[in-house]
Order: sequence, then structure tokens, then C-alpha cells
Amino acid sequence: MKPFFKACMAFALALGVSACAAPQTASRAAMPDAGLPGMARPGMALASFTVSVPRSLSVNERNTYYPRGDIVWRGDPYGDRHAQVKAIFEESLRRAAPQIAGTRPVRMDIQVTRFHGLSEKARYSVGGVHDIDFRYRLIDTATGAQIGEMRHVKADLEALSGQAAMAADAQGRTQKARITAHLARVIAEELTVPGGHENARLGLLQAINEL
Repeated sequence: MKPFFKACMAFALALGVSACAAPQTASRAAMPDAGLPGMARPGMALASFTVSVPRSLSVNERNTYYPRGDIVWRGDPYGDRHAQVKAIFEESLRRAAPQIAGTRPVRMDIQVTRFHGLSEKARYSVGGVHDIDFRYRLIDTATGAQIGEMRHVKADLEALSGQAAMAADAQGRTQKARITAHLARVIAEELTVPGGHENARLGLLQAINEL
């Protein structure tokens, strides 16, 4: 019933304002040494990183308002979506590294748990929210010890739609460009700001993602 209910909600929102373009809750793949959510502390220097996008995360290529699955991505040509999402995170980490210039070198191990861009149908009509979740741990590169506990991060981003999306594409501000820049900011905040990144409050559109 959940997909049907969410589809009805999307249709109702499309008639009024806009609708969220994300599906049911993603599956959460396990990561070694998982602990309760921790809190990154300032003073780190990002020396290296790893990114995991588990093959257990399902991919949906259907052009519907609410494609079901863990990964929905249209910002690259059709291909290996797991590898494409991994490349986006790696580029974001490279961009974030210069902003994380503390005194304690660390390795950041990221595991993606959900990555939802918008389907073509949603992006060029009702719009929505890019729903991105990941977890990470920090490893002291000098000792090999894990620093604190693992942290789960929600990095939602308001998506462009309709004419705004087409205009942004023409200017080079594609879904991929916007999400890459956004994730770079999120990662930098996680390692430099006390309390880490605070997920944006995007109202009703975002709330539907949590149903």
C-alpha cells in the first residue's frame, strides 16, 4: 500500500504545488565496525578516503514519479549506476579535502545507503528532493584506530524542476554538478563544524520521502 499511497500524494501535490520524487525507504547495507551514530570533531585533516556503494543496493531505471529502489540516477548516461554514484562521492571528497585542513590526518570510509536523484518524468514536471544518505567512519592514519563512532548522514538537496531544471542544464548546473558540489559541502561540514552537517528542512516534499 505504501507505493500506492505515495503515488496518490504525489498526484495531489502536483495539482497544487509540486511533488517529491523519491520512493520508499532504502535498504541499509551493513558496514564493518558499525556503531551508534557518533559526532565528528573539528581538527581533522582528510588524508585519504574510501567509498563503498554496495551491490546489494537496488537500482531502478523506470521513468515514473516514484521509482522504487535504493538508487535512482539519471545524471549520467545509462550504465553502471553503482560505479557512477561512487565516482560522484569520490569527486566530492576530493573537492572537500582542501577545506579540511586540521592537524590530525584521518581516512574517511564512506558507505552510501541511498542515492535518489529525480526521474526524467519528475524532473521535468513536478520536481522533488534529492534524497541522499550515507554513513562513515574516521580512521586515524597514524594508529589505524577508529575515531569515535560511526555517523549516519542525511544530505537532502532541493531539486530543480521544469523550466528551472532546463535552464540550469543549459548553464552547466546539472543534477550531477549540483549534487557533487552539495556533497562536498556536506563532507567538509562533517569534519569541520561542531555537530556536523545539519540536514536541510525542505518541508512537505521532504516529509513524503520518509513515509
